Amino acid sequence: MGFARTCSVALVGVEGVVVEVQADLEPGVATFALVGLPDKSLSESRDRVRAAVVNSGAEWPQKKLTVGLSPASVPKSGSGFDLAVAGAVLGAAGRIDPRTIADLVLIGELGLDGRVRPVRGVLPAVLAAAEAGYRQVVVPEQTAGEASLVPGVSVLGVRTLGQLIAVLADEPVPQEEPDEEGRPDAMLAGLLVPGAGVGRGLVADAGGAHDLADVTGQPVARLALEVAAAGGHHLLLSGPPGAGKTMLAERLPGVLPPLEGRESLEVTAVHSVAGILPPGEPLVRRPPYCAPHHSATMQSLVGGGNGVPRPGAVSLAHRGVLFLDEAPEFSPKALDALRQPLESGHVVVARSAGVVRLPARFLMALAANPCPCGRHGLRGAGCECPPSVVRRYQARLSGPLLDRVDLRVTVEPVGRVDLLGRGGRGEPTAAVAARVREARARSAVRLAETPWSLNSEVPGHELRTRWQVAPGALGAAGRDIERGLLTARGLDRVLRVSWTLADLAGRDRPDARDVHLALELRTGIARGVPLAAGEGR
Repeated sequence: MGFARTCSVALVGVEGVVVEVQADLEPGVATFALVGLPDKSLSESRDRVRAAVVNSGAEWPQKKLTVGLSPASVPKSGSGFDLAVAGAVLGAAGRIDPRTIADLVLIGELGLDGRVRPVRGVLPAVLAAAEAGYRQVVVPEQTAGEASLVPGVSVLGVRTLGQLIAVLADEPVPQEEPDEEGRPDAMLAGLLVPGAGVGRGLVADAGGAHDLADVTGQPVARLALEVAAAGGHHLLLSGPPGAGKTMLAERLPGVLPPLEGRESLEVTAVHSVAGILPPGEPLVRRPPYCAPHHSATMQSLVGGGNGVPRPGAVSLAHRGVLFLDEAPEFSPKALDALRQPLESGHVVVARSAGVVRLPARFLMALAANPCPCGRHGLRGAGCECPPSVVRRYQARLSGPLLDRVDLRVTVEPVGRVDLLGRGGRGEPTAAVAARVREARARSAVRLAETPWSLNSEVPGHELRTRWQVAPGALGAAGRDIERGLLTARGLDRVLRVSWTLADLAGRDRPDARDVHLALELRTGIARGVPLAAGEGR
């Protein structure tokens, strides 16, 4: 008769729940029962663990074995419990002292040969263990760097089950033969979902391949891009094909500042769970960039899937940019599903297996043609779309969705002078990014000791009472409300953009010029304000 317990972590979305793994040996026919609401892959751990223990040189107990996963009400999935199950079984069998594993958190998949394979979601799992008070974790060697990002936790990375047994039993650690140089490491396959090689494109370009200096002309769109990056405002670029909408959106992540400590951990946790964290790069430091195809379903955008929901595009773009090219071609149902995360910064997905809350604080950039052929409104372009077709096409972007977009800019066709290079090159990304950092620093001082970090996050009530604009600056906005051009939500978003414009210009608070320019960037109606938005730009 023997009993031992250790711990592992069950992931529900990007949040973890510490699970106690208990092993009990009783006299009787040799059986292996695994209880505690395991899924199919976890149930198969019985065969993996038995083979791994035997091939690691340990003796498998020939008794009635019961392994329980508590709390039993929490669904448990994946192969990350293998290492904890093996540890509990070896402790119950007396191969290792049960006291040495009682306060350990063990995470990892076991191969039949005893090697410890990496699993996805190590960072959020270790974060959950740290919050629960555990200070020692054992993870696969390949993910030790990811686990070490959590402060106050001692991390042991192991390559085989034999190494773990030797460490816990205070025996000489067996030497593993090094892999041949240049040979592919099959152990890294557990970190990436099938086809996730494209996931490396989620990390924003940091090498300067996408530079704003490559964009010809487009002063209004370039200003809107800068404002969007400085304040975290959502952006709609509308115009004919070939005007540069996609080029502008692809350069938006380069203007954003690098992620800070907590933001970086949040993004890394989501990417780790999704299986798109590049091996050898345990911490995501640049804002992600996610550009799903217009055939994407609602589940792929907001999250979902069989069983426990998995992160969608809105979560993969957390703290970064979600670019929807050819936005009217997306399913209207999928687009309208974005309305809730655009307001709250998170998405709640309910399925039969449970309810998951996923982070979704992203900057949305939309690109759209004016009509199916893309030539509507161009002089001499020969648009053949009937007016009813144009209206239906533009109506695919619903009013409630557009009401949540702060900046709506028309991208005009590039003129001959700019196209032939006679207009000079525009500002490079580095110059614009420097102004964005300065503007964000000003807003950070103003929003210190508040729950908000960007102008786009500040509630409208606070902007109307606590941080008011200059006297008389809202005259034009009031007239737009009376004419039905602006809603109550629209006024709040105009105020947020006005504060961003003031931060870019170095002013203490917005004046009439900032409000007028914010109205122009939202409604498209010229207000006679220079695009430079005042001094300091």
